[in-house]
Amino acid sequence: MSELDALVDELDRRLADADAALAAYYPGDRGVRQPVHTVYVPADQYDAGTARGWAEEAKAALGRHGGSAAELADALELPAGLAVEVYERVRAKLDREPIEDLRIDFEDGYGTRPDEQEDAAAVDAARSLAETVKAGAAPPYHGLRIKSLEAPTRRRGVRTLDLFVRELAGAGALTDGFVITLAKVTSVEQVEAMMLVLSATEQAHAVPAGSLKFEIQIETPQAILGADGTALVARMIRAGAGRVTGLHYGTYDYSASLGVAAAYQSMDHPVADHAKDVMQLAAAGTGVFVSDGSTNVLPIGEREAVHAAWRLHLRLVRRSLARGIYQGWDMHPAQLPSRFVATYLFYREGLESAAARLRAYVGEGESGYLDEPATAAALAGYVLRGLECGAVEMSEVDKLIGVDAAGLTKLARRPLRS
Repeated sequence: MSELDALVDELDRRLADADAALAAYYPGDRGVRQPVHTVYVPADQYDAGTARGWAEEAKAALGRHGGSAAELADALELPAGLAVEVYERVRAKLDREPIEDLRIDFEDGYGTRPDEQEDAAAVDAARSLAETVKAGAAPPYHGLRIKSLEAPTRRRGVRTLDLFVRELAGAGALTDGFVITLAKVTSVEQVEAMMLVLSATEQAHAVPAGSLKFEIQIETPQAILGADGTALVARMIRAGAGRVTGLHYGTYDYSASLGVAAAYQSMDHPVADHAKDVMQLAAAGTGVFVSDGSTNVLPIGEREAVHAAWRLHLRLVRRSLARGIYQGWDMHPAQLPSRFVATYLFYREGLESAAARLRAYVGEGESGYLDEPATAAALAGYVLRGLECGAVEMSEVDKLIGVDAAGLTKLARRPLRS
């Protein structure tokens, strides 16, 4: 053995623990689609027709306040050409898949009710969700938000989860798209407690071990900065041991907790940007998705009020996308048009440039850029996200880049370490 070989063997021994930790804590892309939004519906307002009802309301709002590409371009101050590109695609999306991710809400959107009332709501909502799952009509991602594991709501949150999973499991309607949102997480210990809850729930209802996943809702300052000065959100992901799939920012609870006046609470406030910066840093390389929050300015009322709310929503969604946050919350059916318009604009306006750079990267032309593998993966991820949500068509990918869906996916979701 040469001296060099001996040296490298010694390095392998010295770095073995660090190598193992890196692989365990930063596994990279999960290889699954991230929804562009999460729709929240209070549990007592949810039934098997909710998704279709939202679609019809969204289409009606679009028809009343943006009945053509030209009218929408004028209302939202959009380039006419891009408005034409996205308008029919958005209409088709509202018919085909109006909600990508649905969360039946037993927390703030539902409030505090007598136990027997929430028990009944949990059972009814789970049965309705099971009906849509079995009919093939459920959104690709779906689930519930339970109350927090803080002392006052702990028992209620666990009971609702138990009832809901019991009904879904009994109906054979638990899918890979099922996810639980845990609200108002304030400590790593609550994440560890949630792990115990999920294990017990799986065992109680004959659900495969490890299959229940959850999102951590970041709406308290304690989740961002602990009493010891550490970023607890990173430790929360680690404590989730592969069960944590997302970090969701709670716009209004978080802002209020920091004393931001109600008139200034928004997704683009500096305190929101700081929290989401920390969330993105904590989640990078872990396979955990980051989601922005919502705007409480709803597109309802007179035409000018709807247009103003749409312009605000469009600006905020595009801002999140530009910051690398590809998901947000929608709270009203009339927000779906502005959500999909903003999202489709984002993916279409940069499509040709991203495609040209990717085509050059795979050796089929020149783009004026010398892109490295990490940047090529980001470019492919951009195009793939557009394809998955419906902003981009496979025929365009084939024509502009010269790769099929499998090739694009391989470029986008390359291993973190190669």
